[in-house]
Amino acid sequence: MAYTSSTLAPLRHDTYRAIWFASLSSNFGGLIQAVGAAWMMTTITASEDMVALVQTSTALPIMLFSLISGALADNYDRRRVMLTAQCLMLTVSALLTVCAFLGWITPWLLLFFTFLIGCGTALNNPSWQASVGDMVPRADLPGAVTLNSMGFNITRSVGPAIGGVIVAAAGAAAAFAVNTLSYLALIYALLRWRPSLPASTLPREALGSAIFAGLRYISMSPNLEKVLVRGLIFGIGASSILALLPIVALDLVAGGPLTYGFMLGAFGIGAIGGAVLNARLRQMLSSETIIRFAFAGFALSAVIAAFSPSALLTSAGLLISGACWVSALSLFNTIVQLSTPRWVVGRALSLYQTVTFGGIAGGSWLWGVAADRYGVSDALLMSVVVMLLGIAIGLRFSMPAFASLNLDPLNRFTAPALSLDITPRSGPIVIQVDYEIADADLAEFMELMSERRRIRIRDGARHWALMRDLENPGLWTETYHTPTWVEYIRHNQRRTQADAENIDRLRALHRGEGLPHVHRMIERQAIPPDSDVFHKAPIDLHH
Repeated sequence: MAYTSSTLAPLRHDTYRAIWFASLSSNFGGLIQAVGAAWMMTTITASEDMVALVQTSTALPIMLFSLISGALADNYDRRRVMLTAQCLMLTVSALLTVCAFLGWITPWLLLFFTFLIGCGTALNNPSWQASVGDMVPRADLPGAVTLNSMGFNITRSVGPAIGGVIVAAAGAAAAFAVNTLSYLALIYALLRWRPSLPASTLPREALGSAIFAGLRYISMSPNLEKVLVRGLIFGIGASSILALLPIVALDLVAGGPLTYGFMLGAFGIGAIGGAVLNARLRQMLSSETIIRFAFAGFALSAVIAAFSPSALLTSAGLLISGACWVSALSLFNTIVQLSTPRWVVGRALSLYQTVTFGGIAGGSWLWGVAADRYGVSDALLMSVVVMLLGIAIGLRFSMPAFASLNLDPLNRFTAPALSLDITPRSGPIVIQVDYEIADADLAEFMELMSERRRIRIRDGARHWALMRDLENPGLWTETYHTPTWVEYIRHNQRRTQADAENIDRLRALHRGEGLPHVHRMIERQAIPPDSDVFHKAPIDLHH
């Protein structure tokens, strides 16, 4: 599939454009709030690890709750989920503003409020990122992911500096008030959006089952596993700069809130530059090369920050880390989206966020403790070691090529007519597929069956096995279970166009008449229960 080369191409789509511009307002307010919170913490406590915990308190909910949010994104109206998250963050921000104006803020109360805002972010992000594929065609998806990062970093380039001005002129409470107002534009844009999505013919998955299905899919997807490993290392290492930047501004370059804001702005300007160059970099370099440059750039920026006594020199280093930040995270995000079908994309993105932001949250705490014990400069240099490890680990978990499989539904499956009337909950269902395979084709057959096993388990099959008939060695039987009949239907509807090659090649190897024969059976004990088997009762998949 050909991708558009222009980063701005997704803006031609009305819905995406409206929500993207509204997100600028929300991101702008969020960054002003972050400056206010970080600087307020430096004024109400002398503990350096408490300052670092401001970032941890925002990232921790993303690590804790993103899996649940991803399941909600895949099973509920994503627009409604986003509206709920935005209203939650607006309410919390309003309460934080009131408490700050009244002088009630303590270090732990501030962390509590920032934690709640992080909860809103955790709820919002999987639905927002999964919705991008509902707003733009697949060819524009890489550009849209990069444009999302660019939008955030456009605000990062000026928001923190203006946040520093607001904090210096009117105090942190004023910054919190600006953030409260910033949610209104996005809420309005979401209220106007009317997505046109295909209606599901199956009942909604239970939350626990949906989470497990997402974990199972990712565990059987090698490309996604590589992204998770590298994202975790990147989050741990790269978090040092942003977590310790207030202390760098205060202690290493002897600045104030304006210095901190401008240094964050430099990071944002670098990120914008990285976003603008992203499309060209993807054409010129491999995914692995881009990620290695990102780790190396962050390491260089941390070294500069550790030794520089000048805000200008440190800001120059932050230009590099900003570009590396957006290049790495947008590439991770894009690979996850292009490697995942729509039915599970929210959960895949949420697990990616859980791992990456878990690394950021844990790294922020780790570098805060290290700064408290050994000093800010030494903590930054320790993080360089982690970033160099991130380069080395690419020898084992190299990033997949930037390419896309066709993950649209295959739509070949038709539910068979059954002689036994059952309910959707009836089960367990046992499936057997018979193949007649010539000896000359055994090597290819076994290779295809290894891939078939991965596909089956990825899509929900259990107890997969391949058996050979002892009396008729040419007869092979593939067998697997699903818990219920509706899960069998769901399993088959999850097949994608990319799976068709495996299916077609196996059918071509079959030497029997027609297609491989499929046996669909329901497992029963010696004394069968009567609760879920009825004669002449219709199958209603919505109950």
